[in-house]
Amino acid sequence: MTSNDPLLQPYQLKHLMLKNRVMSTSHEPAYSEDGMPKERYRLYHAEKAKGGMALTMTAGSAIVSRDSPAAFGNLHVYDDHIVPWLAELADACHEHDCKVMIQITHLGRRTGWNKADWLPVLSASPVREPAHRAFPKTIEDWDIERIVADYAAAAQRCQAAGLDGIEFEAYGHLMDSFWSPATNQRDDDFGGSLDNRLRFTNMVLDAVRATVGEKFVVGIRMVADEDFEKGLPKEEGVEIARRLASSGKVDFLNIIRGSIETDAALTKVIPVTGMRSSPHLDFAGEIRAATKFPTFHAARISDVATARHAIATGKLDMVGMTRAHIADPYIVKKVMEGREHEIRPCVGATYCLDRIYEGGEALCVHNAATGREATIPHVIAKSEGPKKRVVVVGAGVGGLEAARVAAERGHQVTVLEASSQAGGQVRLATQNPRRKELIGIIDWRLAELDRLGVEVRYDTWAEKDDVLALSPDVVIVATGGLPQNPPLTAGDNLVTSSWDIMAGSVKPAENVLLYDDNGGHQGMGAAELIANSGAKLELVSPERFFAPEMGGLNHVPYMRAFHEKGVIVTINTRLRSVRREGNQLIAELASDFADDWRGERRVDQVVVEHGTAPLDDLYLALKPLSKNGGAVDYERLVSGGDIFPARNPEGGFVVFRIGDAVASRNIHAAIYDGIRFGIRI
Repeated sequence: MTSNDPLLQPYQLKHLMLKNRVMSTSHEPAYSEDGMPKERYRLYHAEKAKGGMALTMTAGSAIVSRDSPAAFGNLHVYDDHIVPWLAELADACHEHDCKVMIQITHLGRRTGWNKADWLPVLSASPVREPAHRAFPKTIEDWDIERIVADYAAAAQRCQAAGLDGIEFEAYGHLMDSFWSPATNQRDDDFGGSLDNRLRFTNMVLDAVRATVGEKFVVGIRMVADEDFEKGLPKEEGVEIARRLASSGKVDFLNIIRGSIETDAALTKVIPVTGMRSSPHLDFAGEIRAATKFPTFHAARISDVATARHAIATGKLDMVGMTRAHIADPYIVKKVMEGREHEIRPCVGATYCLDRIYEGGEALCVHNAATGREATIPHVIAKSEGPKKRVVVVGAGVGGLEAARVAAERGHQVTVLEASSQAGGQVRLATQNPRRKELIGIIDWRLAELDRLGVEVRYDTWAEKDDVLALSPDVVIVATGGLPQNPPLTAGDNLVTSSWDIMAGSVKPAENVLLYDDNGGHQGMGAAELIANSGAKLELVSPERFFAPEMGGLNHVPYMRAFHEKGVIVTINTRLRSVRREGNQLIAELASDFADDWRGERRVDQVVVEHGTAPLDDLYLALKPLSKNGGAVDYERLVSGGDIFPARNPEGGFVVFRIGDAVASRNIHAAIYDGIRFGIRI
């Protein structure tokens, strides 16, 4: 079928015919094993290929040299052993007419010397990158010779694997460290004039072209404006783009704007929730207009309407929807089938990237199948067994996910919710105006439940008899938890919970101490609301750094608000007790490091965040009446088989609990519980 949709038009890139205009740009999900893209890596990209995109870019970035050690799970394209693994990945995507490319790089100063082989980090000049903290050595002539050769050898491996092309990374890495006045302080043939600063790039391009020939696509993901005073200015960035476009050495430009050397700078390049969508789309369009050259771009283009606009108005030739495909790899397929309204939205939570930068792997905050394709399906199959009556108690995110999956399996599902609205703690989090996009996590699931015909009964505080009256085969207890105080020696009745602040049931006082030993968004969200109310606030944490459960990208907007509002942050300090003196409260502070140390703060209000305690009364009431006694076989949950042991032959149903009804965790944990239990019903 032909379509007038700009996103679905084919695009000819050199000899490649890309079937539509949608791509996933290079990024490192940290799914590699020993630097190789094995099964998990392959299945992740193959799922996006199944979902209909025209081009998937792997790696972010694959490293070409040993002295560019992996910063976060990077692929080792300097190793011949990668060729068959890349070939398997390419074949899996080509099966769905999805082209595959890879980004290759030398990380330069964007890594650490104390990784892998403990080789020194290098850069154009010895300018330290704050994010990775290494002091680089100045790259020498012999380094340049070997690294240029490494680039060529790496490109040859990619071509041998059957990939459709490569792109170089010139965006905070070695190549563009020569371009930028902020990182190039040389006075030799590689410094000073733009010709000199581009010398290393041209050496790499020449070596690669000599190796792979003209029948292989070669592009570059390049910063065209570092957008800070000492960095590469827009005028020079545009000129570099023009020179590359006219060189005959590259086939496309993938445009970036900004710097990535600090968390704060990185969020301007990769915005999080509450920040501008597609902030650099117009800039990328300027580069395309100036160069008349194939132009790709991605930076929080998270919805189909914006992507369509980017193509329709000629700003881009290929539009990257990278985080959006982490949330839903089937975007293009749903557009083609007229199911655009069913696309699971990217809400900008950036749980994916924050996990990578903290040493984990990419996981979507509300799609637990991404990165787990071997065990968790993106498309839920109907159950081959009998249809069951499933009762889900609680319409927080975990309960909604469990209900959605059970309904997709073909079961009859009823959801009982105590309040008048679904959403639980996610809805509470959206009371911070900056994070209101998170409601998409709830709205999408409610729309899916409506499509699937699931009944949701609101204002229903479910007791044992209410559940039994529905004659369930399966009961899923997703009642969540309630806020709990940290352990105090005195003053439990004098503190206010972060929930009360977030919900607006208690207003911030004039002078507030907030104690957070949970370390996630919950305490930070309350702190931001308090700060924005105009209150004087001190944030106290027992950790070495505050909010350790929250990654660097999400740290940025909180810290911006704290600096703007004059919030005092105190770490390595515990709240010991609270007492009243007149109209004020005295918060007694203590130290883990000095037993006899004590401090005091005189404030009007003490707010605490210590996670939640499970709301488990209903579960405990149903447990003795169930077949499994509430038990779950964890080994089979992970490895396969019947997960509900028969502990009570007289029981009438299976019962289990998920999410915070088990223990205080996070959004992703609740959703993962919902789907991995739901597919086993």
